[in-house]
Amino acid sequence: MDGDRSSPETSKTAGKKKPPSSSKKNFNGRWLVTIFFTTLAISMTLSFLSSEALEGVGYVVAFCVLGFFIFLGIVFDVIGVAVTAAEDKPLNSMAARRVNGAKEALALVRSADKVSSFCNDVVGDICGIISGSTGAVIAARLVQSFSFSSVVISLLVSGIVSALTVGGKAVGKSFAMNFSTQIVHFAGRVICLFKNIFSFGWLKKGK
Repeated sequence: MDGDRSSPETSKTAGKKKPPSSSKKNFNGRWLVTIFFTTLAISMTLSFLSSEALEGVGYVVAFCVLGFFIFLGIVFDVIGVAVTAAEDKPLNSMAARRVNGAKEALALVRSADKVSSFCNDVVGDICGIISGSTGAVIAARLVQSFSFSSVVISLLVSGIVSALTVGGKAVGKSFAMNFSTQIVHFAGRVICLFKNIFSFGWLKKGK
């Protein structure tokens, strides 16, 4: 039957696979190396700041430090979700009208895979780990100060940290989906303020 026949050109090309682009390989390699060292630097910096902030302080400051890292993780999770949900069209319109931060926001959307990976996987996971270790330090101090069971205090503190983190991210994801353009534009305005200090070359579209 005619439907089962294939042309010689089709049969020749069917068995051939398109060779992978070398530039794409190099790009992915550079991105992996960048993510590795960025994660290392951010993790060491935040861990150092956390340990220094908890050194010899009271419970109020310790819980404020814990809340800060939980809040930071939620904020970056919101940005990571908003970038993947936002559309180009309204940001293109704002960029054409030279609205402050619109070009940076458009660059974030066009690099959504990298931005969401950085926000959700790098900063989000680091904040989750540090908030967990901060909670463990607070639990250890509570055990030393009060005569409660160490197991009960550890379970209580870890439960509070988990509830605040998971609940905050759940609310944040809904907020990010509904106001994605506004959130990305706000992030673009923040980047616009600091672009003369920090290099965001990896956000350039198509590069």
